[in-house]
Amino acid sequence: TLLIGLPALFWGLSITSEKSKKPAKGKSAGGDPQRVNRLSLLLTLIAAGFFTGVTWALGRDGTLGFTDGLVLVGIFLFWQAVHVVEVLKKTGPQKNPFGFMFLIDLALLLAGAYAVYLSTDFLVSWVRGQSSGFIKEHIGWVSGWLMVVPNAMLALYYGATRRAEVVYSSQVGDGHICLPLCLGVFAIFRPIAMPDFFQFSMWLLLGAVAVHFLFIAVLGRLPRFMGAVFIAAYAVFVWKGLVK
Repeated sequence: TLLIGLPALFWGLSITSEKSKKPAKGKSAGGDPQRVNRLSLLLTLIAAGFFTGVTWALGRDGTLGFTDGLVLVGIFLFWQAVHVVEVLKKTGPQKNPFGFMFLIDLALLLAGAYAVYLSTDFLVSWVRGQSSGFIKEHIGWVSGWLMVVPNAMLALYYGATRRAEVVYSSQVGDGHICLPLCLGVFAIFRPIAMPDFFQFSMWLLLGAVAVHFLFIAVLGRLPRFMGAVFIAAYAVFVWKGLVK
């Protein structure tokens, strides 16, 4: 709602351009990269709606337990497997898929993961040392805002450079991790009691996915006025879950 709404309000988000609406003479529309991006984004939105619906169904009894966690992590792993298959289909067989650059990327990934672990551990220790205050009382909200800062930078940068497909994939794709994986892993170790605004949050997410899907499927873009609508929806979400 917020990190897609802001770029849409500032710059508009268009997946297709006027030039790409009709395929060039002698060329198939299926080979148009923007058409492929559009179809891929629609599939991603469908997956987001599916993950949200599954989370809503599992949490209707007020708790996400061990079995619920296994289901969520399982559908996350399945979705990642689908992605790997799609990548392999596009790139084709390679002589040495695990070359030198792969090892460098893996090392950087592990270093980054360790840095995140150290910084998160420091923040948790610091919060535990606080006697009271906003951060202590609303650690879930604060940690959520903190963790989304890198995604916010991505959304604003690629929105300014008119890369709407990256804005969408980075934000909607993040939901594929937060919903099934993060909630699922936690639920495996400890049951999660659903907050009072859980039902409202799930309906808000499902509604947002449906609206995004409609605009991308019909128009190929998200108009600026809808950016303002999504920002307002996020404000209502904060009011419902934090203020009220």
